[in-house]
Amino acid sequence: MLLRPFLNDATSCASYLFGCTSHGTLAVVDPHADLVDGYIAVAQAVGHPIVAVFETHVQADHVSGLPELVERTGATAYLPAGTGVEFEHIALPDATVIELGNTLVTAVATPGHAPAHHAYVVADLRRGTDEPWLVFTGDSLLIGDVGRPDLHVARDAHGQARALHGSLRRLLELPDHVVVYPSHYAGSVCGRGLSANPVSSIGFERAHNQMLAIADADAFAEALVKDTPAPPSDQKRIVAANRRGASGTPA
Repeated sequence: MLLRPFLNDATSCASYLFGCTSHGTLAVVDPHADLVDGYIAVAQAVGHPIVAVFETHVQADHVSGLPELVERTGATAYLPAGTGVEFEHIALPDATVIELGNTLVTAVATPGHAPAHHAYVVADLRRGTDEPWLVFTGDSLLIGDVGRPDLHVARDAHGQARALHGSLRRLLELPDHVVVYPSHYAGSVCGRGLSANPVSSIGFERAHNQMLAIADADAFAEALVKDTPAPPSDQKRIVAANRRGASGTPA
């Protein structure tokens, strides 16, 4: 399986090109509008097409590269069910499995940062098993932190925080060896104490992420909404553009 991280330090966003090179089926997770040329260049260099684009949720801090990627590659867009986006896509219910050759992608509903949010658990059949190898966690489980709950439902931040607590319990059911690839790292306003290391594991986060140690959902919510940083600049316009499927910087 091919995996190439793309880090955008301007917004502290991480996105990923991955997929099965045996069957020539590549995908991108949480693409950034500024990096579309890069995804396509790497795909062309390895000689395989991008056939799928996954969003973990409707982004609030940057314009998504999904519309341009779909337009330029003909890839299928996949988003969690219930996002309310206005463009053509496949809405994935919880536990849906997408096959990209030997690469299996399982959607896991992880609401809390946004009401409609998925993590994507990935297995590689060439390893001789369908056990999970890695997980793209979006803005749910971050490295050393968890996603903020107020950007998409500001009036119910506590409720979203409690939902996130349950979502994180689901992710902690994964084996310790599963590699965690989130969509943000230090410098992002989508968390408060993110690590500058953009990669971790379920086991490491289980042992060292202080937010995961809070067992009570109400106590977790209180801790999460405390000292929330200012929202991203132009958040409303960015979300509106991403719901429309607009390419480029929102007007």
